Amino acid sequence: MTELAPISTETGHRLHPLGLILGFVTQLPQMIVPIVALLYGARDSSLGLPGVIALVLVVSLLFKWISWSRFRYWIGDDDVRIEKGLLSRSARSIPYDRIADVSIEQKPLARLLGLGEVKFETGGGAGDDAVLSFVSMEEATRLRKTVRERKAHDLAATAAADEVEAPAPVLFAMGTRRLVTLGLYSFSLVIFAVLIGAAQQFDFLLPFDPWDWERWLGVAANGTSTVAQIDRSAQLLAALAALAGLITVGFATGIGRTVLREYGFLLERTAKGFRRRRGLLTKTDVTLPVERIQAASIDTGPLRQRGGWYALHFISLANESKAEKDHAMAPLAKIDELWPILREAQLHPPGKSAQFVQAKAGPWIDEGLIAVAMLAVSAGVTSRFAGPAAWAIPALIFPFAAYSWLDWRNRFHAVDGDQLYVRQGWWDRRLELARQVNVQSVSLTQGPLLRLRGLARIEFGIAGGTFGISAVPLADAKAIRDQVMALAAPVDFSKLGLHAD
Repeated sequence: MTELAPISTETGHRLHPLGLILGFVTQLPQMIVPIVALLYGARDSSLGLPGVIALVLVVSLLFKWISWSRFRYWIGDDDVRIEKGLLSRSARSIPYDRIADVSIEQKPLARLLGLGEVKFETGGGAGDDAVLSFVSMEEATRLRKTVRERKAHDLAATAAADEVEAPAPVLFAMGTRRLVTLGLYSFSLVIFAVLIGAAQQFDFLLPFDPWDWERWLGVAANGTSTVAQIDRSAQLLAALAALAGLITVGFATGIGRTVLREYGFLLERTAKGFRRRRGLLTKTDVTLPVERIQAASIDTGPLRQRGGWYALHFISLANESKAEKDHAMAPLAKIDELWPILREAQLHPPGKSAQFVQAKAGPWIDEGLIAVAMLAVSAGVTSRFAGPAAWAIPALIFPFAAYSWLDWRNRFHAVDGDQLYVRQGWWDRRLELARQVNVQSVSLTQGPLLRLRGLARIEFGIAGGTFGISAVPLADAKAIRDQVMALAAPVDFSKLGLHAD
């Protein structure tokens, strides 16, 4: 058995000095509001604009330096320890057996300086328990290797694997054409939200009210001041041009965001789990151990499914990030490309014996009747003020009924062997699948209406999330609960996945 020498130090390790400058630069946009406020408060001061800006920058850099100088980390024999803070000191210790993996992230400026962020991921479900911002890439690689060695159960095997490591097989990759296809499906108008927010913050810089749409149309139509002065044909052309521009910007934004996030997407199966690398400006390198995977979801939509495209996500003990809860394993793939990935995660597709059972329609009928009653009452009350036009309100029941019917039509579940399957959604279509041994709790819930119909909802609790089956007859719900708990109850979850078949 190979012995690892103690590597802890008395003084600990500092973050890279260039990280201090990098953190200061990335914080500059947040200083705009303090600078404007200080300029307004010191408008009669002799400092002037350059002096005020310099004062804010110097003070901010000073606080950054103090925070950096008081930050230390130790990679010890049994845990990772981080201490920080000036007046209020905090010390956090993370045992190696609690660390799921160590991921490395490089944003654009960090890549230019050869730095990276090291994130220690645990199964707490709240994201990263500790982040080192920033260290050199050599140090980041060393930290990840050291933590993995300390976690290993067979140190000799780990050392041998490091000496002669076979190339990791590629499970999934995305080329340029597929990136563009995914971007087209990711139509987004987020850029307009950004522009609207900027207009609200800086409307004082505009020559007139940014919400005066007639004035904007007047400016667009040869400088005329009102919509009434614009020719009808010009109005139509302007509307069509605006719609075309909106669609173009939406597709361009979707493609741009997709390329920035998914560029160079590569999923490999290593001895330690699934290794995923992606990103154009911000590069991420994440490894997800197989034993941490609790469930999976296959997502699609009406348009994507017509093209034969799906996305695969894994539900793990730890969140992907603050923005993404689940781990994206294949953002855009054919269905046959997903099954090999799932099999590596000890999951399998529904077998021929799997019988998908549709949810009972009772709850959706009850919701529709309640909605009709509420709309009728609203129309009656509103008619006193709005007149007969208020009786158009009950017409809203038609889109509601259509949506409710489509939702019910796509609610199915199946129990096949050792796995659970839940299929739901019409627009956002999802197939969730999980091994029954991963279920940690099963709850049966009944509201007043469900009790009247003898139905129940089954909630399955798994580490990192939940999923459920709606509108199941109570007797069937109890039978499913008993079957799942018979498999899950004897399981030692602390060892789940460590000795998988």
